[in-house]
Amino acid sequence: MHVLIIGGGVIGLVTAWRTAQRGARVTVADPAPGGGAAHVAAGMLAAVTELHYGEESLLALNLASARRYPAFTAELEEASGLGTGYRACGTLAVALDADDRAHLRELHALHRRCGLESAWLTGRECRRLEPMLAPGVRGGLRVDGDHQTDPRRLTAALLAACERAGVRFALQRAERLSLSGDRAAGARLADGTAVEADRVVLAAGGGSGRLAGVPEEVLPPVRPVKGQILRLRIPGPYAPFLSRTVRALVRGGHVYLVPRADGELVLGATSEEQGWDTSVTAGGVYELLRDAHELVPGITELPLVETRAGLRPCSPDNAPLLGPTALPGLHLATGHHRNGVLLAPVTGDALARALTTGELPEEARPFTPRRFDRTLQETPL
Repeated sequence: MHVLIIGGGVIGLVTAWRTAQRGARVTVADPAPGGGAAHVAAGMLAAVTELHYGEESLLALNLASARRYPAFTAELEEASGLGTGYRACGTLAVALDADDRAHLRELHALHRRCGLESAWLTGRECRRLEPMLAPGVRGGLRVDGDHQTDPRRLTAALLAACERAGVRFALQRAERLSLSGDRAAGARLADGTAVEADRVVLAAGGGSGRLAGVPEEVLPPVRPVKGQILRLRIPGPYAPFLSRTVRALVRGGHVYLVPRADGELVLGATSEEQGWDTSVTAGGVYELLRDAHELVPGITELPLVETRAGLRPCSPDNAPLLGPTALPGLHLATGHHRNGVLLAPVTGDALARALTTGELPEEARPFTPRRFDRTLQETPL
């Protein structure tokens, strides 16, 4: 069986690797594999602290993927010969004023209702864990199970693992889905090359809804959501600036700081409905630095080494679209929004199984693309 995967970001690569491991012949079509939203992401594996009201159904999938990360990382690093920057360092979510503290209290109550492990700390206890925090921190949640990885190193390792597993790379953009009768049969690339395939996986992130040739009724309803991110560096030799990921509510807005073992500090991220714009704005950089400075005053003394903006692929319900569509031969692996890196292990496993056995795992079934089918929505119960 030949599988064509359109999109070489972290989701496309993990799907390619897992599918090749099951014996399929796999081609990835992407002009620059290893890019995409994950290249700009911070890499928080935050199934608990990323929980939002109304997204409890997504929680089970996030937790399942988070549990797989240690074994997934070990296997990937052995298969690729490269490190991924995985750190089981935990996360501290804090608040700086009474309103944000009340919000965190509500989040803690939601954690308890969902059976999740998080511990409420006073402001003093938060500063004892992270001495660089501002004196005004009013309280926080300690979540030891929310870890981190380095998405750029993760993607490089997936590229190497794919190459070692025999995955072929077509360094062109897929321009049109090819059909044979009533099923997907490959794609035509930007240079005119026709790639035939028994199965096609559309994993092109926010661009998944723009591929020509996909019937309108199965075109994935994903849109790009812009996020700006900053990278700072602690001059070496350095003492630890933060020992774990720190997230915060600052005047109702979210900000996070992710410390890497090599001295890099990732700061983000905005969430902007700006279409396909990927420009870094002065306002975005200012707001991130302003909020981070209120949280950790010493941050403004660090060198700013990179500013980037990326596009998260977002679905109408903020959950991914996984598995077969109503068009035979066409599968989706997109719409992961802010959880693409977190959901990489479970997505790769689910798609590889669906592609090679025709069966989508139980944990992925609530996220089938068919939940958005117009025909299903219009059918009386």
